[in-house]
Amino acid sequence: MARIHDTLETATSGATERDESGGQTAFDRHLNGVPLEHGQHEGAGPSPAVLLSDLEDGLHTVNQQPNMKLVVISNRVAPFDPDKPQTGGLAAGLEPVVERSGALWVGSSDTRGDGIDQPLPLVKTGAGDVARLDLPEADYHGYYRGFSNSTLWPALHSLLQRMSGPEGDYDSYRNVNAFIARAAFDVRDRDAFWVHDYHLLPLAAELHRLGIDRPTGFFLHTPWPAPDMIERVPHHCELMKLMLEYDLLGFQTNRDLNNFLACLQVYFALQSKDGIVTTERGQTHLQKFPIGIDPKQFAAHLAADLSPAEEETLSSLLRKFEGAKFAIGVDRLDYTKGIDKRVEALGHLLAASPSSISLLQIAPSSRADIDEYQKYKEDVENAISHVNAKHGMDERRPIHYTNDSFSQAALTRLYRAAHVGLVTPLRDGMNLVAKEYVAAQDPKDPGVLVLSKFAGAAEDFGEDEALLIDPNNPEEIADAISKATNMPLEERVKRWRSMMDKIESYTIHDWSADYLRELDKSRINVPADQFHHLGLGWTNEAQMPLYQNYAAALTAYNEIDPAAGALKEAAYTDVKSAFEALAVPLKHTQDRIWDFAAPPASQDAASTPNLQSSTRSTMEDTARRTVPSP
Repeated sequence: MARIHDTLETATSGATERDESGGQTAFDRHLNGVPLEHGQHEGAGPSPAVLLSDLEDGLHTVNQQPNMKLVVISNRVAPFDPDKPQTGGLAAGLEPVVERSGALWVGSSDTRGDGIDQPLPLVKTGAGDVARLDLPEADYHGYYRGFSNSTLWPALHSLLQRMSGPEGDYDSYRNVNAFIARAAFDVRDRDAFWVHDYHLLPLAAELHRLGIDRPTGFFLHTPWPAPDMIERVPHHCELMKLMLEYDLLGFQTNRDLNNFLACLQVYFALQSKDGIVTTERGQTHLQKFPIGIDPKQFAAHLAADLSPAEEETLSSLLRKFEGAKFAIGVDRLDYTKGIDKRVEALGHLLAASPSSISLLQIAPSSRADIDEYQKYKEDVENAISHVNAKHGMDERRPIHYTNDSFSQAALTRLYRAAHVGLVTPLRDGMNLVAKEYVAAQDPKDPGVLVLSKFAGAAEDFGEDEALLIDPNNPEEIADAISKATNMPLEERVKRWRSMMDKIESYTIHDWSADYLRELDKSRINVPADQFHHLGLGWTNEAQMPLYQNYAAALTAYNEIDPAAGALKEAAYTDVKSAFEALAVPLKHTQDRIWDFAAPPASQDAASTPNLQSSTRSTMEDTARRTVPSP
């Protein structure tokens, strides 16, 4: 076939194309505390005009991450080696963020330690740094094999029959999170912390316990299940409460976000307003951030040279499919990926249409020391042997299966050669293989994506783009493969072009920039004793649009003749409403820094110095020097 021949040429030559405010009294005090004219201000803080101009500049910046000293924390760190395969969507997603932004990425090493705290071992990587921690040997088994991957992982994918693990694993899970937080204490003065995935659900609480109070966000790469699924996880209520210690919770899809909100409603009677959940701790913003890929990087992968050994491996592999159509599946050997159902589907298709298509299944081993994974590997290999024995002819096997890993450059060539991309997980947070397959296609002769409706990517790609299927239904998968192999070129191009437009319009860099801009809204920029226009806690860029509304209402109020009582009172109501809208989001940041307690009842308590009381005095002094309330 032409597409396989072209890919063989590429493999051989290495060249291709290319709460509200503090009440009425507090409001009156703050209204009185502002100058008569909007342009005048006291103290050392910047003028509102400068702050608003800065904000407008930021809003017009495309794909620009905030200028912050960022700490990224996850269980695993990417290899930062283009010749080594990526170990999952998390590594693929974060590697370019760290290399480009100058962030510090903290994760586990391949070595276990004694649990004694050590300084962070920093290693320079591009513009950023990586620190690999030797997690404590005593707790690692319960943390990783136990609670993370034998309890949380199957539950998050709604596969309760796969759950296992003793109760004590949760203690190890919490202990390792506490260990990682202590290691992060060395970089407590950085601007923000971005934590990733289910291994580290309680980490924000551990950071706060140590007094680290920088903006802290969390992104979940897996799905989040419905309330009746999560209740099977030991300590599920405690875990969700700990997750609300984060300032920003990011999810891959609307389904995952809505499931989490449903859990908060069922177990805590909590509801969100405008994507914000308010608890005793403060506010947590919840939002969907669908992760993408870097399509330009995929073009570079197609043009990259392979090593001689990988060149030979790739050429040998592709020659097995010359003269035939083939589909490709690239998955970790994980029971959530639906490989066994995919193999069964191919058996159905070959029974109805012999020799119509072959399958290349690349499945690097994963978590092989966990019993459920060992059993799944056996199930998959037995199913493949059955299909090959039943439908193979002479020396040709319909399924070519390997546990080998391939570099991104080699995978990109295999994606391009395959007529059908099979991405059929039972559940998945996003599944970047779907987007990688599309990005690798020849625009003039693209393949067809068969996609599970339960993969996060199905929220991005509609039925007029990918062929969406139920991954639990082998007959439905077989029908989709058959449709894909017989699809006319014009339809293939139309579907591919639509998906590719989406991939190019929202890349991995847009994803990280969007997330970090939201997280940056929790960052404290201007202290209250330097910005008397507000006088309530602290402010930051997130509140500037609301401040503009407040300032406009205040200006209108000041311009009304005091003798016009009715107009003055109406304008006062407008100012109060604008102030309250501004004060609600400010209160979260303020309360994390200061405890605005009631005035002390005793002289001893009153004589105790604290930042909150001294700053409040400054505000009230300012109020007494300015116009009284109407």
